[in-house]
Amino acid sequence: METTPKVVLVTGASSGIGEAVALRLAGEGHQVVAGARRRDRLEALADKHDNIRVRHLDVTDRAGVAAFVDEAGAEFGRVDVLVNNAGLMPLSRLDALLVDEWDRMLDVNVRGLLHGIAAVLPVFHRQGGGHLVTVASVGAHEVVPTSAVYSATKFAAWAITEGLRLEADPSLRVTTITPGVVESELAETISDPVARDAMKHYRRNSIPPDAIARAISYALDQPADVDVNEIIVRPTRQRG
Repeated sequence: METTPKVVLVTGASSGIGEAVALRLAGEGHQVVAGARRRDRLEALADKHDNIRVRHLDVTDRAGVAAFVDEAGAEFGRVDVLVNNAGLMPLSRLDALLVDEWDRMLDVNVRGLLHGIAAVLPVFHRQGGGHLVTVASVGAHEVVPTSAVYSATKFAAWAITEGLRLEADPSLRVTTITPGVVESELAETISDPVARDAMKHYRRNSIPPDAIARAISYALDQPADVDVNEIIVRPTRQRG
């Protein structure tokens, strides 16, 4: 296993999986730069470990994402890993016509991912290596009622990341982490009553965010000649 400390950037780090990833990797000795929109949550996160730096970040702002990457590189001399974790999940039936929520999901889940890739790829190329991690979802592999748009964004995230893996120089490692039902605030963004009620039943069995953080840690810790392409992590009781 590779144990050299890395400079790791994490988006969507103010809660849930992103927060768990920042805390676990910082605890393992990596230098973490955590980005998110909620400044108060970021400040609380920074207080939890000396290896965590925080930056206000909206992944829908392409210039802001570029600055997030560039500032980390200027401070630490390199960027080894970008964990593209920021995401939204306001599920609804298509006939609910919550078009503004569809647009927001596309902006964060797809464009936000692309902004991260566009910002970090030139850095990785200059360095001669790096590791890009995308947090997708089992929604990338299945569609259920109310998940059409969300699943579409997560399939796009999987497809974009797999495309990058196929195109990239071998010095670049590319990993998709695919969580099942995880304890998080994502379900709280659901405004549609039908989808909200269905999600209560769906989320009756869940795993903590650190389960996903451990999977990311595993992928990062592999030697340079090992590229972990995808890890699907579900609760033991989750069958769909």
